[in-house]
Amino acid sequence: MLSQTFLKLGVSFGLIGMAMGVYMAASHDHTLAPVHAHINLIGWVGMFLAGLFYAQRPHAAAGRMAQAQLISAVLGLLILTPGLAGVLLGFSFGEPMAAIGSILTIVAMLIFAIVVFRTKASMI
Repeated sequence: MLSQTFLKLGVSFGLIGMAMGVYMAASHDHTLAPVHAHINLIGWVGMFLAGLFYAQRPHAAAGRMAQAQLISAVLGLLILTPGLAGVLLGFSFGEPMAAIGSILTIVAMLIFAIVVFRTKASMI
């Protein structure tokens, strides 16, 4: 079920983001704090909220749009965060990766917006 996939990914990214935060606190190196924030916001919060929406609206989860959102969101986060880390650490691969990941991430949000707005108000 798509909602379960979003929920499980959200929790998984939440754990990764929190573990990164604990590591940064222990090491006193907060260079990658923006990466930690993106993992928590896009991965944990964004994906978990999408999972809750789709759990309440299974008809919305059944379409190709929801599947496209999942793929775009996961790929976007998996490309954006190492790209952002690369930018922060001064690696040349960072900016192109961050740009591609950002585009995929906003495409995922646009798809989700379409799904939400297409869902009948009486069903929300």
